Amino acid sequence: MVQNAILFAFLAACLIGGYLLGSLNASIIIGKILGVDIRKEGSKNAGMTNALRVLGKKTAATVFLFDLLKSVVAVLLAKTVARFLDPTATDMSLYAQYLAGFGAVLGHNFPVYFGFRGGKGILASWGLIMVLDYRIAILLLIVFALVVGVTRYVSLASITSAILYPLFVIVFNIKPDEPTVPYYIALSLVISALAVYRHRANITRLRTGTESKLGAKANKKE
Repeated sequence: MVQNAILFAFLAACLIGGYLLGSLNASIIIGKILGVDIRKEGSKNAGMTNALRVLGKKTAATVFLFDLLKSVVAVLLAKTVARFLDPTATDMSLYAQYLAGFGAVLGHNFPVYFGFRGGKGILASWGLIMVLDYRIAILLLIVFALVVGVTRYVSLASITSAILYPLFVIVFNIKPDEPTVPYYIALSLVISALAVYRHRANITRLRTGTESKLGAKANKKE
């Protein structure tokens, strides 16, 4: 019973730790340093694409790396601590990674430090996906690049990638005897649903033809 309590506490710490790390939103932090609230400019989204529009390429590159790596760090840290606690508990390590990564994505979307108003979690999600399965990360990157290349809509590329993510997870993890697989699939479904939900305004603009394309100035009414 004591062992179960310790395990629960560790997994909860992974989720909370990931959330606190994910709440460090680079576009908001850098914007504030530069005297700009990224959530009041351009498309009003606290993410890399709006940082590119409002703050320029150098800032956008910094945002890209930070938002990507914070999920990577959260997942790898959870994995390292889990192995330290019990090198043989592979399942526990995976559960810890799932929770830490999900926490980081959740933190990016709803940062506790910034009034729970964050970005849409695409880069944070991709960081999680990279650590869990680089093959899926590469496939999603290809899909993203193709959609952006054809349409120049970053939002459409993000939505498409999000929808395909659970399908790729299922294809690469058809292992009915593996106890962690159902949780991995559940994680992918939640990550996908959250990404699509966060893009609901973009979906409306895509339907009405008012969505901004990559390279164009954001609509101030967005």
